[in-house]
Amino acid sequence: MNYNLLNDIGLGGMDLSYLFIGAFAAIILLLIILIVLAVKLGKLSKKYKMFMGGKNAKSLEKDIMGLYEDNKLIKVSMDKNRKDIESLYKKFEGAFQKIGIVKYDAYNQMGGMLSFSLALLDENDNGFVLNSVHSADGCYNYTKEIKEGLCDISLGDEEKRALDIAMDLH
Repeated sequence: MNYNLLNDIGLGGMDLSYLFIGAFAAIILLLIILIVLAVKLGKLSKKYKMFMGGKNAKSLEKDIMGLYEDNKLIKVSMDKNRKDIESLYKKFEGAFQKIGIVKYDAYNQMGGMLSFSLALLDENDNGFVLNSVHSADGCYNYTKEIKEGLCDISLGDEEKRALDIAMDLH
């Protein structure tokens, strides 16, 4: 046998069994790669069938557009909710949030501790202290304005305690 092709490429003196072993190893390697690719293709095909779910391109496009519209509505709703929450926080900031009350017997004569000092403050410690003094002659109410936790008029002991309770300083 004359193997001119092998001589031409410089392999004329080579044993053909090595060539067959190399070719067999390459075939086995290609077969393994083919099996791996077939398994991956099968998995991808399953995912594709599940994704399509018996739908055609038109219905799939309609579903995707529906999701897009829903997403737009959610964004608009989120923006509105964010603005509403900011508005509520602003309004809530000025609402009375802190309360302190101290009951006492102003003249030690009536019993039942009918007199009281009530402090009502907002988030920034602005508000007022209401002092209601009950006696046998009547009931007298006084208010004192509180700005940033301070009062320009001196506070009585009960008023000071009510303010401390409201400001959580007790």
